[in-house]
Order: sequence, then C-alpha cells, then structure tokens
Amino acid sequence: MVYALLYHPKVATEDLPPIPLNIQHRIARALEARLTSAPEQHGEPLKGTLKGYWKLRVGDYRVVFKIAATEVWIFGILHRKQIYEDIRRRIDWRPR
Repeated sequence: MVYALLYHPKVATEDLPPIPLNIQHRIARALEARLTSAPEQHGEPLKGTLKGYWKLRVGDYRVVFKIAATEVWIFGILHRKQIYEDIRRRIDWRPR
C-alpha cells in the first residue's frame, strides 16, 4: 500500500526554514522512503497526551505524524528538544 504524505501548514512556513538545507534533504528522503510504504514499521508510537501519533527520528530532528487510512499527516518537523511542546499546540488542527 502506498501512503500519501500530507502536511500541517506550519511545517512549510515555520519548521523547515530554520533547518539547514542538507538536513532538509535528508529528512525529505527519509519521509519518502519510510513513510510512504510502511509508516507503522518505521515510526514509533507516542504515549500520553500524544497517543495516536507517531514519531520518526532523523538525526537530531523528529517528525511527528498520524496515520489515517491511506494518508500520513505530518504535524511537525522540529529539533528533538522542541518538538513535543510545540506539537501539542498543533494537534487540534483539522484540514479543511
């Protein structure tokens, strides 16, 4: 099964710009290789208030995502020290 990758609007506007370009490319390759085919095999489920969400480690960065049918929603791509407090603000967002 092939999963479509969909992104929270703040990923492009807030998360990616401060990340060095070489790391952005590394993250993009990891997302394409790991999350489009078997996200539950490559990600790790989160616990507590983020139950139902998953994380993917790419170096010092974390990708927080949610699997929904044939879609993988990317909610954040941030440094490991800041991802979890920032992502809680985004989980109530719903696509239009």
